[in-house]
Amino acid sequence: MRKHLVKSATIVGATLLVVAACGTNDKTEAGGTGGSCDTSKGTLTVGVVAPLSGNLSALGIGIKQSAELAVDEANKKCTVKGYKLQVSAQDDEANPAKGAQAATKLSTDPNVVGVVGTLNSSVAQTVQPILKDKKIPQVSPANTNPSLSRGNDFLTAPKRQFDNYFRVCATDDLQGPFAANYMVEKAGKKKIAIITDGKTYGKGLADEFAKQVAKKGGTIVGTETIGEKDTDFSGVVSKIKALAPEAVYYGGEYPAAGPLSKQLKDGGLNVPLMGGDGIYDQKFIDLGGKEGDLATSVGAPTESLATAKAFVTAYKEKFGKEDYAAYGAFSYDAANSIIGALAKTVEGGEWGDAKRDAMLTNVGSYSGSGATGEVKFDQYGDSTNKVLTVYQVAGTKWDDVQTGEFTG
Repeated sequence: MRKHLVKSATIVGATLLVVAACGTNDKTEAGGTGGSCDTSKGTLTVGVVAPLSGNLSALGIGIKQSAELAVDEANKKCTVKGYKLQVSAQDDEANPAKGAQAATKLSTDPNVVGVVGTLNSSVAQTVQPILKDKKIPQVSPANTNPSLSRGNDFLTAPKRQFDNYFRVCATDDLQGPFAANYMVEKAGKKKIAIITDGKTYGKGLADEFAKQVAKKGGTIVGTETIGEKDTDFSGVVSKIKALAPEAVYYGGEYPAAGPLSKQLKDGGLNVPLMGGDGIYDQKFIDLGGKEGDLATSVGAPTESLATAKAFVTAYKEKFGKEDYAAYGAFSYDAANSIIGALAKTVEGGEWGDAKRDAMLTNVGSYSGSGATGEVKFDQYGDSTNKVLTVYQVAGTKWDDVQTGEFTG
């Protein structure tokens, strides 16, 4: 996630841009240099599936608005010749069933050329097959569970699961071990307890963390599970405290992680709580995250990257005080990979279902310089960008303390 802090975002409607049907009578749109773009072939849609309401809405809105920024810029630059682009953002509420409904809605629209999303790996599991059936490319800015692209045997026998699925962020089989190396070698914590919310993302991340702790000579003293909507963790706190761990690793997201950290401290266990990108958010601190707590996130801190300066400036100009949150830069890059592939696909021709195979091929071969660095996909649809960062709570904000790649 990003070095800067996530501010509270106002929940906005599912679609910001006015929907225009393909075949509109508009022939031109204003171009970025005072000229105009030929839009006589109609309007094409980039879908977004993310939580736009609920506890994770700050992340989802950052994803949505960053995709809108990419689309706005493409329209001004006349990137897709003959077409205007628009965004159709669907709220999945961080719920797999709602995600399936959102994907189904988008898949019935013949003008949807690709989808940015999802945030949650558990939601991705329901969205992937629906979009695959219609040959719609899905590019996630945030999914980190490796099985989504390489199957359950992702370490020993990786096999691509969906030829329409791509992501622009590093995966948990890198993030979990990266966190473990820091915890054991840098922080010097070798007796660690694990707590997860039991969901696909949290459990998978914690499993990879635990494997690497063992390799580095550390010990997992116990494992507990809580409900993602639980608010009273006294029972788990008592069990974990009795194990006398030097640190706690949490597999899950910030709505539960923040209060859990506070209740651990209040219960007499004042040790660092560490988690993955799901807790790297200002709201973790606001909800109870304490001094010294840790998180890993994908990529380098956005504001430290020269490649991200234009994105940060443009986002602030368009959305003012609202923050692009943890995955904004990744969503911007995901949307641009779809747009770039689309421009190549319709070059000299028109969009239609017959172009969908070519669109998938062109997303897979896409290569560009994005806000997060080089954007490129490997044979499984995973990002070739393996950079990760460890952050630590210092006062009321997150500070980055280590950036690099997992090397074993």
